Amino acid sequence: MMKLILNILAFALVIVMNTLAVTLPLNNQSTSEISDRLDIMITPAGYVFSIWSLIYLLLAIWIIRQFPKARRELPLYQETSGLFVLSCLLNSGWILVWHYNYFLVSVFVMLGLLLTLIALYKRVKSTGPSLLDSAPFSIYLGWISIATIVNITYYLTDIGWNGFGISELVWAYHGLIVATVLAFWFRITQHDLLYPLVFVWAFIGIGVKNMADHSTYSYTAYALAVIILIFDLVYKRTHK
Repeated sequence: MMKLILNILAFALVIVMNTLAVTLPLNNQSTSEISDRLDIMITPAGYVFSIWSLIYLLLAIWIIRQFPKARRELPLYQETSGLFVLSCLLNSGWILVWHYNYFLVSVFVMLGLLLTLIALYKRVKSTGPSLLDSAPFSIYLGWISIATIVNITYYLTDIGWNGFGISELVWAYHGLIVATVLAFWFRITQHDLLYPLVFVWAFIGIGVKNMADHSTYSYTAYALAVIILIFDLVYKRTHK
């Protein structure tokens, strides 16, 4: 019962912090306002960030499914509570440091969240979960994988890093390639259908955002989104 209570409190903290980030907002600036301050090509269009609503809904369902005593004692919940609580603390901490412009710290917090979610994902998968039990962490991990790339790029742009003399456009293409390889690798090694779909969603948003100023880059993002989607579905059919 104590682990369930901790999970509920930790998740409630995340929701409260996200709400304050929008309603106050924290430090008199919204999360999106800070993000829009710098024009980062690999940052998706604003609507893409609505994926957080899906992530939090799935996490809420994951917690609610722990309420029956018979399920509460399952290894799925007993062995993941500590990592889940830690992920919530890091999520909340990231919002705080981001809103107060500690961008270098935000990178380390984001990396901590990414590593925690990787460990949490592996722990969940080891329990033989149903799709409903694993889906929150597939999508959450997928999004934080992308967010980590964006967060690092934002920090480097903020400090005026010259990219070793390589243009921002070239680095943006490299970012798409790295993300694509990651989506393929995860699909092959983890047999996870949902994780790559997050990249498809993000790549379409990247294309939408950059179409006016960098149409070739946008078409590349669209093409890679299609390639990832096709591979995701074909791999599923041939590896049952």
